[in-house]
Amino acid sequence: MNDTLAALDKVLTERKQAQADSSYVASLYHKGLNKILEKVGEEATETLLAAKDAEHSQQYEDVVYETADLWFHTLVMLHKLDLSSADVLKELERRFDLSGLVEKANRNK
Repeated sequence: MNDTLAALDKVLTERKQAQADSSYVASLYHKGLNKILEKVGEEATETLLAAKDAEHSQQYEDVVYETADLWFHTLVMLHKLDLSSADVLKELERRFDLSGLVEKANRNK
């Protein structure tokens, strides 16, 4: 799985230098962070709606599809901010052996 994320990170980094008309991702970078955040919000909403529908229909394809869109656009956002999936994975690894309740309590200190 990290190979897929690493490959996406590489492409997203390369597209930051590309002309806006050369790819969808390059066009997002050129439109700026607000446009990227708008897409993340849109994809988050679509993911939530797909999950809600799936609970009743027991059909999960749309949940996976919309979650992929959400993750993708979130990665674009991270790269716009000069971050990557590795930064998020590092934070998840840090939390791995930490109780969620303890982690949340530590944030409020």
